[in-house]
Amino acid sequence: MHLKSPYPPVPPIPDTLNVHDFIFNTPTKTAPDYVSLVDVVSGDKLTRRQLEERVRDAATALGASVEEGGLGLSGDAGDIVAICSGNCMDFITLLHACLVVTTPFALVSSYSTHLELVHALRLTNATRVFVHPSILPRMLTAAQEVGLPEDRVYVLEGTTSEVGGRRKNLGELIEGVRTRGMERVPVRQATKDTLAYLVFSSGTTGLPKAVMISHGNMWFTLVSGDIVGAVDFEVTKVLPPPARQMSYATDSSLLQFVPPFPPVTLAVLPFYHTYGLQLFCIRCVINPVTYVVVPKWDPRVVLKAIPKFKINYVLLVPSIIHQLVESGMLDKADLSSVWGVATGAAFLPPKVEEKFTSIVKQVPRVQVGYGLSECTLSSMRSPVPGILGGKIPIRGSTGILLPGIEARVLRDDGSEADYNEPGELWLKGGNVALGYFRNEQATKETFVNGWLRTGDRFTVDENDNFFFVDRIKDTLKVSGAQVSPTEIEEVLRMHPAKLLSDVCVAGVSGGRTSDEKVPRAWVVLSAEAKRRGNVKEVLDEVEAWARKSLSKYKWLRGGIEVVDEIPKSPTGKVLRRQLQDRYEAELLARQARSKL
Repeated sequence: MHLKSPYPPVPPIPDTLNVHDFIFNTPTKTAPDYVSLVDVVSGDKLTRRQLEERVRDAATALGASVEEGGLGLSGDAGDIVAICSGNCMDFITLLHACLVVTTPFALVSSYSTHLELVHALRLTNATRVFVHPSILPRMLTAAQEVGLPEDRVYVLEGTTSEVGGRRKNLGELIEGVRTRGMERVPVRQATKDTLAYLVFSSGTTGLPKAVMISHGNMWFTLVSGDIVGAVDFEVTKVLPPPARQMSYATDSSLLQFVPPFPPVTLAVLPFYHTYGLQLFCIRCVINPVTYVVVPKWDPRVVLKAIPKFKINYVLLVPSIIHQLVESGMLDKADLSSVWGVATGAAFLPPKVEEKFTSIVKQVPRVQVGYGLSECTLSSMRSPVPGILGGKIPIRGSTGILLPGIEARVLRDDGSEADYNEPGELWLKGGNVALGYFRNEQATKETFVNGWLRTGDRFTVDENDNFFFVDRIKDTLKVSGAQVSPTEIEEVLRMHPAKLLSDVCVAGVSGGRTSDEKVPRAWVVLSAEAKRRGNVKEVLDEVEAWARKSLSKYKWLRGGIEVVDEIPKSPTGKVLRRQLQDRYEAELLARQARSKL
């Protein structure tokens, strides 16, 4: 099937634009000054105007010539600025400064190992690096390995003198511009295809690839959000305050009706990830909202911050929601100020959502979306009830297509699937990335004639609601039939006695042929299961439930293993490969011992 968004269309992307101008200088987006950013630890604040001043001075420090006292950076000269840090306010300053001088920035995970840092620096050809002090030793070693001069590595925020000598941070570069009275560099011209930044894919199929996002991609995503906000507003403006969910609106005239003004949001997801970058680093300027910046996920810090700063809206990933639900922390937390919760980046099981909303009762639903790095941010979102002729959110659905997006759901043979029939999701729109940086083969395989192959299987119902099924690469074929690990995980979570607090299913060796995989489950026992004491009896009960609830070819022929935790990336994606590789290594070791 071939579907188009039910929203009004997005205007054509201008051929010439610098997205910085759209973000900071569009008249309808210039609200009265307000506190834009707050540091959760120090309490330091920046208003929107202070942030803009800081961005322009940082841009001057980066873009002015060396003779004038700047770094002389230019995208035309091949410069790329790598940013490797936990969340902080100057992370946002730096990336907006890069947009001003059209010098691409590359977002590098602050959790990167030495190998991953070397890969990131080599792939991006970064010419400057801004890093958190805690990461500096690793970064200096990686920089030396790739031949990046040590004096090209700067501290983003904070100071350090223990490793590599005293280094200037971004704040000191900005202060230098102000002290010398340097003339600000102008906003440089860009086109819709000018590279804005590189963001790394999750790397679930090998080393991470660098996704190229353009100024045009960013503009399209923001304008698409404007359209959603305007449509939402027509419904939400008549609702009482507790029922008003924050929309995508970037027009301050729409958000003035949302109490309190400005609303307060927790910026806790990593800024180096697409989700955190777009929602916290870009929209912190364009939305009249106060963002409380949290360096990294810590449930104790977050649950204390919510009542302290009177947080209204919380953006999370499914793994965090799951952790909060299972930990029991929510029962004791003061969440009275929260009136909206949204999630993305991974699949949120409906049962987890139900449990969350049963605890946080003033939040009737978790707003769900679907996107990936290759489409800038989102391509779908659960609708606000009543929009577009009466659409309603459906629990378990990733929502409807956002403005300007087209979708196809294709069978394995390339033909179009019917309603409620699973197939691979292909997407098309102005948010689809330019491709992968310095990787022509992967670009050709994923970006096909203007369409993005997502690698995810979906179904669509008759009302054009989308439902995630699983990752195609995770899908197993057992006796010729397709088996979805996600489906098995959902069934195991539904055990009436709630014996499992977390679960992961993946394929392992053990099929009828050398290349056939069979399902295996790794499970984290719940408090109830631990209370029973006899682990074997618990696992027998779990397996019996699976056999009762699933067709025979979906049974857990690979076994069930108890683990302390399911490995996940910082953005909540389950790292199935780690569990599979460990199991296969143990299997080979057992086979080798048996031959002795």
